[in-house]
Amino acid sequence: MTKKQKLLIVEDDREALRQLDWAFSRFYKVIKTDTEEQAIELFIEQQPRVVLLDLSLSDDQEEQEGFRILEKVLSLDPLTKVIVVTGHDEDKAAIKAIRLGAWDYYIKPVKPSELRAMVDRAYHISDIEEKSLTNARKEFDENKYGEIVGGCPEIKEVMQFIDNVAGTETTVLILGESGTGKELVARAIHNSSKRKEKPFIVINCGAIPENLLESELFGHEKGSFTGAYAQKKGKLELAEEGTIFLDEIGEIPPILQVKLLRFLQEKEFERVGGTKQIKVNARIIVATNRDLKTDMNEGKFREDLYYRLNVVSVTLPPLRERGNDVILIARFLVDKYCAENNIPPKSLSREAELAIRKYQWPGNIRELENLTKRAIIMSPGSLLFPSDLGLKETAESKCLLTLKEAKEEIERKCLLDALEKNNGFVSRAAKDLGVSRGTFYDLLKKHGIEIEE
Repeated sequence: MTKKQKLLIVEDDREALRQLDWAFSRFYKVIKTDTEEQAIELFIEQQPRVVLLDLSLSDDQEEQEGFRILEKVLSLDPLTKVIVVTGHDEDKAAIKAIRLGAWDYYIKPVKPSELRAMVDRAYHISDIEEKSLTNARKEFDENKYGEIVGGCPEIKEVMQFIDNVAGTETTVLILGESGTGKELVARAIHNSSKRKEKPFIVINCGAIPENLLESELFGHEKGSFTGAYAQKKGKLELAEEGTIFLDEIGEIPPILQVKLLRFLQEKEFERVGGTKQIKVNARIIVATNRDLKTDMNEGKFREDLYYRLNVVSVTLPPLRERGNDVILIARFLVDKYCAENNIPPKSLSREAELAIRKYQWPGNIRELENLTKRAIIMSPGSLLFPSDLGLKETAESKCLLTLKEAKEEIERKCLLDALEKNNGFVSRAAKDLGVSRGTFYDLLKKHGIEIEE
């Protein structure tokens, strides 16, 4: 059975709300309310892709309430299709709603079949947009730089490096702090090379126990050691005609450094417990967060292996030095994890982006990935805040709240000044401030200003 799409209906006339519920509940999972506050709560909780909103234009104050709901919904999710329902003589309000971002409007009296056709069309367009976004993400994922996101000068140099070395067969050394995206660069080099249709094999030399690392790299013969019940091909063999990426190469023990050096020189090796020379045609890319030159000078890393690996190298910048790239990466990760986990689209609040920009990210991109993934899964709303990411609110974001309070204080003073200037006449005061009489009353109520009628 096909799962019903969610439809949020906001209507302050309870009888009209009941009729709309009856008309649409057979086709959609109807979520309904007659108040502004609950409308926003339900939208955040249920995340419907289409909203039916009666602007209640018979009263100026209620008209503003309808516009507030519209603006709030679209600020939470700009892709939401909001259909406003208006009276036959309310063209100006309908046009204003469209300018504010409403998807379409319907003029009363309501004919359920006509309105349902409009709602069906809204869902159809929403489906098309969702597929388009998915395809766009897929195309982005499949570009030659993969998931390398950013535009700072340092990352542009990295992209140029990828272009320069991708077409060659030379060994590449990638340097950088842990979590800076070394595997992404290695994968991008592979995907831009003539080997891109062949295997890309990854092995983390620091994550495998020393007594197992040789077998993982070179394979073993049956009976070569306790537990070797069958012949096993190593990662190097599995990378035939492709690329092997050796991460944390600085952790490889001295005895294996000799065997790896021989493979780099001769392109052949023996399995553990074997005598047969096995030739492999695979490109080698290595990476480390260690200072290999220091390790070499201290006798921890072979000098001949160091120079064999360090033919061409690139150093990746830490995330804290990439400026606004961190915001671009965070936005990309939010979109990516929402799509991967079948979660409705979410976005970062301004406060969250400020906190992300301010934080130093000692764990670099890997830390940002982990915090973003957790926030996507655990946050109930479609807008992510610093607390969702486990970050502290910055002084800048707190300043935004202070500015808001200051703006409201100025707004209140303007209202009082206009009333005093016009001897309490609301129409004249509203005209001086360039707002409608209804909006003026709405502002008076907002600021708790009482006047004598």
